[in-house]
Amino acid sequence: MTNSWAIYDRLLEEIPSDAVVRACLVGRSWTVVDSGGLGIAMTCRGNPRRSTLHPPHSGRRLGELAAYLRSWDLYEASLGMAAVNSYHNTPEQVANWLKGPLDAVHGAGALTDMLEHVSGKKVAVIGHFPDLEAAASRCELTVLERNPQDGDLPDFAAEYVLPEQDYVFITGVAVTNKTLPRLLELSAQATVVLMGPSVPLAPWWFDQGVDVLAGMVVVDRDEAWRYCQEGGLKGPFSDGGWRVQITREDIVPGSGVRSGKTAQPVAGPVAPAPGTAD
Repeated sequence: MTNSWAIYDRLLEEIPSDAVVRACLVGRSWTVVDSGGLGIAMTCRGNPRRSTLHPPHSGRRLGELAAYLRSWDLYEASLGMAAVNSYHNTPEQVANWLKGPLDAVHGAGALTDMLEHVSGKKVAVIGHFPDLEAAASRCELTVLERNPQDGDLPDFAAEYVLPEQDYVFITGVAVTNKTLPRLLELSAQATVVLMGPSVPLAPWWFDQGVDVLAGMVVVDRDEAWRYCQEGGLKGPFSDGGWRVQITREDIVPGSGVRSGKTAQPVAGPVAPAPGTAD
């Protein structure tokens, strides 16, 4: 049995001890933390009235706020996820482990860029992302969603569906709601894409069963902050953010990544609960 907390421990351990939160925004759709870099994560519905985490957050140690990613209250975990991303997802931080320039991994989005690869394949998407029609016309598509729309399967079907897939696209919200470790175990045989603005970018994901990182870096802090502050619904990909699509071949050798994919064993029928797509 793998240690489900290992990825969370690593995300938190890499945050500098002297990093400080400058500002924080909790919006209807997006939570944003500014610690010098701007981190964005989907706002998940928790229970802020019962939370022990109260503002002001400005002036806190970034690591202290980021540690709430481990919380089972999704309001707190969303703040923790945004805090983590404010360190990991800056252009400067990501550029440290890329072979080439950042714009070389700038793409239109994983589902769009990978249409040719998934053609004729069995594909599962965790979370009902927008604009799935093009993919649905090219592959045998299954969408797993906590709040299923027409044609979706409920999230607990993941235990049965994922081991049969060729490609699995997983929302970054699965990091926030703690379902990701199990989803990776169930998808060990598939090409796994971790996608969305909530995804924390780090090279060692490629040793955790992830094949493609399809996340976001903020290249215009003011524009991205304003978009989230004013209630933007979709990820701010055209409003201060850049989609990036990174594979093992894009990273500097020796960035804490071994060669080849590390298979995760499927152990125990535990039903995961993916969150809303970001």
